[in-house]
Amino acid sequence: MSTPRRWLVAVLMAEIALGALLFGGDLARALPRIVWPSSAPQITEPVRPGDQTRRFRPDRLPARERPDGTPMPDTGDMPDRLAIDLRDGALFLRGRIAPGDAARLTAALDLAEATPGTAWLDSPGGSVIDALEIGRLLRGAATDTRMSAEAICLSACPYILAGGIERRVAEGAWVGLHQHYFDQNTALPAIFAVEDIQRGQGEVMGYLIEMGVDPALMRHALATPPDEIYLLLPEELERYRLSHAAPDPAG
Repeated sequence: MSTPRRWLVAVLMAEIALGALLFGGDLARALPRIVWPSSAPQITEPVRPGDQTRRFRPDRLPARERPDGTPMPDTGDMPDRLAIDLRDGALFLRGRIAPGDAARLTAALDLAEATPGTAWLDSPGGSVIDALEIGRLLRGAATDTRMSAEAICLSACPYILAGGIERRVAEGAWVGLHQHYFDQNTALPAIFAVEDIQRGQGEVMGYLIEMGVDPALMRHALATPPDEIYLLLPEELERYRLSHAAPDPAG
């Protein structure tokens, strides 16, 4: 066999070996979740202290009810990327956070006649990188963040919530965290991906400190698998400074 052919065979064998390694690493991480899927309750089950982890699929969030029994808007029809709506001096962000949404929002705000004083959030999460950029964008614009009782803010969305100067979450809204992938190649074995994961977690913790949010919030994200979500109680939202207490009506 000629030398060039031997080199080609060697390269081909190396690529096959690498492919097998990548597939094996990915399978090793996925298999436990396939064989033993999450046993956490449905996300619609009420939470109480110490029982706040729920099953989570951003594309399959079930309909829920208000405390009075009337139906809330169906989350299944949420846009695949943020719908950006500027009206009446407010910004409304609804849908999944897709890569490039931070740039889209920047362009929309550049064209707006006035900077919105309040941003209303309703999102099941998505791109962590874009969520951090959007949070910084809102902070730079001195915009408050709000959630209505019908809204959700899950996965990467709480990092947008953290960007508000003043942050208020209505009773009944869902705010939850879990582990993130930080857009790295999820097919890589953990030995290759761990550096990117740690760098991403460090960036999020630095961002929370920058926004005045207690970085201890991250322990819930780190301890909750991607197919589950940790729903924060109202007292936790205030303790971690992710939401400010409602003003006293008597004040």
